[in-house]
Amino acid sequence: MKKNYLDFEAPISELEQRIADLRHVQDGSATDISNEIESLMKKTQKLIKDIYAKVTPWQITKIARHPDRPYAMDYIKNIFTNFRELHGDRQFADDPSLVAGLARFIGYPCVVIGQQKGRDIESRTLRNFGMSKPEGYRKALRVMELAQKFKLPIFTFVDTPGAYPGIDAEERGQSEAIGRNIFAMAQLEVPIVVTIIGEGGSGGALAIGVGDYVMMLQYAVYSVISPEGCASILWKTASKAESAAQELAITSARLKKLGLIDKVILEPIGGAHRNPEEMFNSVKKHLSEALRLVSELDGQALVEHRYQRLQNYGSYRLGDQFEHFVDASRK
Repeated sequence: MKKNYLDFEAPISELEQRIADLRHVQDGSATDISNEIESLMKKTQKLIKDIYAKVTPWQITKIARHPDRPYAMDYIKNIFTNFRELHGDRQFADDPSLVAGLARFIGYPCVVIGQQKGRDIESRTLRNFGMSKPEGYRKALRVMELAQKFKLPIFTFVDTPGAYPGIDAEERGQSEAIGRNIFAMAQLEVPIVVTIIGEGGSGGALAIGVGDYVMMLQYAVYSVISPEGCASILWKTASKAESAAQELAITSARLKKLGLIDKVILEPIGGAHRNPEEMFNSVKKHLSEALRLVSELDGQALVEHRYQRLQNYGSYRLGDQFEHFVDASRK
């Protein structure tokens, strides 16, 4: 399968192409060049590690959008068992950009919800590039209410550029659907574990992002607006997106420091797309730990903890220092 490379990965692309060429030569030659191939592979690994050790917020945004990055359905298929997808919001239609259903996690019944992007023209059109309409969020709410009814934990996987901004979505109450989900999730008396796996864009992410424990992959992004959108407002041109990404607190390390997320899940060298299997195993381990932590609280305690969590967001400037209001348990 043809690999997709980002612009800053050009040196990696060149080395890996050389390795592929040498392997092709070796297949049809009696000369043993395995040592040279091995040397180039080690050089490539070191190069990947060096490049990814100093990626900028804008480069991280590109990694979060990488077309080969694992999507919600990939995590669901590789982490959960007995997944049964539920369709429709019982009001208007089914929205394929948001998948939701019942499953088992390490043997225990649960509810899983995720935003799904497509990998080719057909699936991207079907999934609307991961941008949900009101019926998608209402479907998610319907499934979350099932979780409440049967006392099942909820796992959500956030990966969206944002809620769909089309006229039809606005006509059917896009903002109301997002607001209702946030309001409802804040009051659910079951554990909610949120994982941001790619893009966490604005209200589209918040509609399934209110949780007791929020995790974020190392090269995911989470923001109130995309860098391009921010640049268009501040500088009147999307070409300043790199500057906007630098100013916005969109990276996992920055958000963890601000106390807006609880955990950063490290990715394989070169990003989740380079070793999906390792990424699935890591996410599964962290989901298990997060569920164990939040399951210790009863329903009312979960709601109170969620409320206090939201109330503690924010910071103020004191001279050149920032003081942050965060839970003592998350410092």
